[in-house]
Amino acid sequence: MDAKIINPFLEAAVNVLKTMAMVEVTPGKPFLKKDQTANGDASGIIGITGEAQGSMSISFSTPCICAIVSNLFGSPVTELNEEVKDAVGELTNMICGDARRRLEAAGIVLQAGTPTVISGQGHTIKHISKGPCVAMPFTTPNGDFTIELAFN
Repeated sequence: MDAKIINPFLEAAVNVLKTMAMVEVTPGKPFLKKDQTANGDASGIIGITGEAQGSMSISFSTPCICAIVSNLFGSPVTELNEEVKDAVGELTNMICGDARRRLEAAGIVLQAGTPTVISGQGHTIKHISKGPCVAMPFTTPNGDFTIELAFN
C-alpha cells in the first residue's frame, strides 16, 4: 500500500483529535493486520471510492473514546453509550474528510460513504478490499486507538 495514501489519514487523525477534542496523540509502529478482530471497543468504518477503493476504520478503547467525548461535550462521559457511538461515527467522518482534502491537494480524488459504527469487546471489522490491511496504533493520555486502512 502506498504511503502517499496512508499518511494523510494518519495526519488527519492527529489533526482532528488535537483541534476538535484537545487530545495529544502519539503514533505507534504500523503493522499488517492479519485478522478481523478490532483493536478497541468502539469502531467506525467508512467505505472509500475514487482513484483508490477500500475502507478506513478507527477503533477506540473505552477509556480513550470516553476521554475524547468528554472533551468534545465539556462534561464527563464514563461509558460507551449512544452519544459516544454517534461521536465515533462523526470522528470517523471528520478524519476521512480531512484525509480526502489532503489527498485532493496532492491530486488524488476520493469519495467516501457514510460511516458505520460497531461496538462491543472482541467485535470484528471486515474490510471489503482485496489488498492488505495496514493498522496504525496511537496512544493518548487516556488510552489507545487504531486506524486501519485497506485498499485494492
